Amino acid sequence: MSVRGDDRGTASVDVDRSDAGTGTGTGGLDGVDRPLSRRLLVAEVWLVFGVSLGASALWAAVRYIGDLTAPGPLRSQVAELNSSAAPGRPWLDLALQLVGVATALVPALLALYLLVRDGGGPSAIGFDRREPIRDICFGAGLAALVGGAGLGLYLLAWHSGANLTVVPTSLPDVWWRIPVLLLSAVENAVLEEVVVVGYLLTRLRQVGCNDRSALATSAILRGSYHLYQGLGGFVANLIMGLLFGRIYQRWGRIGPLVVAHSLIDSVAFVGYATLAGRVSWLPTP
Repeated sequence: MSVRGDDRGTASVDVDRSDAGTGTGTGGLDGVDRPLSRRLLVAEVWLVFGVSLGASALWAAVRYIGDLTAPGPLRSQVAELNSSAAPGRPWLDLALQLVGVATALVPALLALYLLVRDGGGPSAIGFDRREPIRDICFGAGLAALVGGAGLGLYLLAWHSGANLTVVPTSLPDVWWRIPVLLLSAVENAVLEEVVVVGYLLTRLRQVGCNDRSALATSAILRGSYHLYQGLGGFVANLIMGLLFGRIYQRWGRIGPLVVAHSLIDSVAFVGYATLAGRVSWLPTP
């Protein structure tokens, strides 16, 4: 995908040299560099989210309305996160799971490409290996804090009747179940933190949004595409979005956020696969 009409020959090389560090340049048909207008940046954001998490938010809202209007209490309904794509056919199921993980990462790669095109890229949003120990330690501590609080909010919302029964996995008990769940956790983390935090907050700042408005937009979006889980899922992820977004605005790195998100989802997915039906406090269908 490209917004330029002349990706031939040396034009792209000239763009890369001239745009380095500006975050706003692009090449024209006549080879003259021009800044990206605010209108183009806004259109770009709408398109990126229209093919990714923005579309997920619309689906989640419609599904939530359907759940609210369905007969029976909300918590008697189920929201599955990782389910079988080919029941009874484990090798085909594995192939489909891997394809799903790979294709779900494309919007994150698109967002990174757009940032690279403007002279930024992974390092500009702190998605690199410059501070691996710090990212891992900070991310692990953040995961412990957010994961514990998130579980508590989910149980509270479920017992109050405001949330569906969330089933993190219903994959068959085969050898590849745990590896696929871990891959799914990392995919979720990379997609959400790159697109909703690194990319979106960068673009909103470039179009003139203040940090508070940008943070609120990012957090509401994060909550909205989790609305299919119920009101508890929306609120928990809204709070998580406010915290993660503010951390990024303060330190400029999504590295620890990706680590934290990966750990939170890994524990949720693998923990449910291990504990479902064996402990009384964990809701199951």
